[in-house]
Amino acid sequence: MTDRPTIAVIGAGAVGGYYGARLAQHGHDVHLLLRSDYAIVRAAGLSVRSVDGDFALPPEQLHVYDDAAAMPPADLVIVTLKSTDNHQFPRLIPPLLKPGTAILTLQNGLGNEDELARLFGPKTVLGGMAFVCINRTAAGHIEHSDYGVIKLGEFTANESSRSPRVEQIAAMLRASNINAEALDDLKAGRWDKQVWNVPFNGLGALLDATTDVLLSTDAGVQQVRALMEEVIRAAAADGVTLPPDVAEKKITATRSMGRYRTSTQIDRQNGRPMEIDAIFARPVEIARRAGVTVPLMELLLFALTTLSAGASSASPFGRGSG
Repeated sequence: MTDRPTIAVIGAGAVGGYYGARLAQHGHDVHLLLRSDYAIVRAAGLSVRSVDGDFALPPEQLHVYDDAAAMPPADLVIVTLKSTDNHQFPRLIPPLLKPGTAILTLQNGLGNEDELARLFGPKTVLGGMAFVCINRTAAGHIEHSDYGVIKLGEFTANESSRSPRVEQIAAMLRASNINAEALDDLKAGRWDKQVWNVPFNGLGALLDATTDVLLSTDAGVQQVRALMEEVIRAAAADGVTLPPDVAEKKITATRSMGRYRTSTQIDRQNGRPMEIDAIFARPVEIARRAGVTVPLMELLLFALTTLSAGASSASPFGRGSG
C-alpha cells in the first residue's frame, strides 16, 4: 500500500466507527459506510468516549456514505459488518476495489475470510480480531471502556501470517493510538478469540446477562470454563493447539471489564439477528466432523437458534432502536 492509503470502513457501527474515527483523527483518508446513523453523523459528526482519550470529529472532518457505490476505490477495505450481513459482500465491496486493494475483516467468528476469499481471491484477504470493549450508546456516539487491541494476519500464509502489508497496517494502526499486533498464525488467533466469544456472547445473549453477572458465582464460572474447554477441543480438532492457560487468562481478563454487554446480548435485546452461524454453528460443525463431542456448545447453539426463530414474533426483551 501507499504511505497514505485510502481506507474504506464497511459497517461503521461501534467497532468500525471507533477504529475508523481513530484513523481519521490521526489524518488518514478514511471513508465510512453507515446505515442507521448516516444522517446524524453527516450532520453532527462522531463523538467517542474512550479509556485511551475522548475525542470528537466534526462532520467536515469525516467522509460518510450510505451507498458503497458513491465511495472512492480504496487501498484498504476494513469490514466490520455483522457476519449476518455477509450476503451483502457482492454488493458492497466491488465498488471499492482496484488493483492491489487489501480487504481486512474484523468480524467475529469463523469463516468470514473464506467467504471473502471465494468472492475476491484469497491473496486479497486479511483477517483480524478486535479485542475491545466497545458499544454504540446512541447515534453518532461510541463508548470504548476497555482494551482495544487488533491482532491481524494474512489469510493465505505459508509459514507465517505476517507479511510486509500486515506489518504496514499494524504500524499504521499503532501510529493512530490503536494497539495492533501482527499474528504468526491467523487461524490460531481466530480460535483463541472463540474461546471468549462462545461462552460470553452465547450465555450473555441466552440469559440476558452481562459478563460480570456470568462470573459472579462459582456455578457461572464453571459453565464458562466448561464451554471454553469445549472450544479448545474443537480447535485441536481443526489443527490448532491453544496454550493450556488460555481459559484462565480470559476469565481473569474478563473480570476487569465490569458490567459489559456483549454484542450478541445487545443484538438479542434489540431484536436484531444474532451471529449464530459464525460464532456458534461453525465451531460445532468442525467438532462434529472430527468426532469431537461438544455437548454444551451444541445445547447453546440449539437454544440460540430456537430463540432466533421465535424472535420476530415473541422477543422477551421487545425491540430497541439500536
